[in-house]
Amino acid sequence: MRAGVLYSGGKDSSLAAMMLGTYYEVELNAFVFDSARKIPSVEAAAQVLGLPIKKRIFREGLLTEAVDLVTQRGFPNEAINLVHRTAVETLCSEYRVVGDGTRFNDRVPMLTRAEVQSLESRTTTSYVRPLLGFTKTEVDRLVDRFLVVTYGETGTINNGDYEAEIREECRARGIDTAPLFPHHHDQSLVVGRKDTK
Repeated sequence: MRAGVLYSGGKDSSLAAMMLGTYYEVELNAFVFDSARKIPSVEAAAQVLGLPIKKRIFREGLLTEAVDLVTQRGFPNEAINLVHRTAVETLCSEYRVVGDGTRFNDRVPMLTRAEVQSLESRTTTSYVRPLLGFTKTEVDRLVDRFLVVTYGETGTINNGDYEAEIREECRARGIDTAPLFPHHHDQSLVVGRKDTK
């Protein structure tokens, strides 16, 4: 059975895809707001995992809604959750199993229990989060065992995180992102796989 996994090229979504690959035929799905946006680093990370990847384009107007939410609320959490929920729901129309790399410590993006129950009652899709029981410490331990990863602050690393495009759109509107987004928010990008034999 196929499983569609939300994929940023980062360590969490990569580890989740590897875990789900034990049970399903995993297809990676990277979402962008702009169809012209190239994602070579994310595609290279997918190649490291040996998994197929599809570039998906969010619906028209979602980026505007997300930026409006960031500026209205003064922080990005609700906007990123909106974008993540949209991505999950989009994949539910194509896959019977949809997964992502959200983990125990995550606050954003994170679907609530009620949202997951609603999603599964409205669709025939199972939404799975294989890292949900893993803390950051354990995820990092597993990643260090299996993957080669590079790190950098949001916007300085070319992964497929939603936040980078939301920040770019804020700046395009002349909005200072410094007071709206957390400082020193590290992102990751998988660049290799370790030989564990």
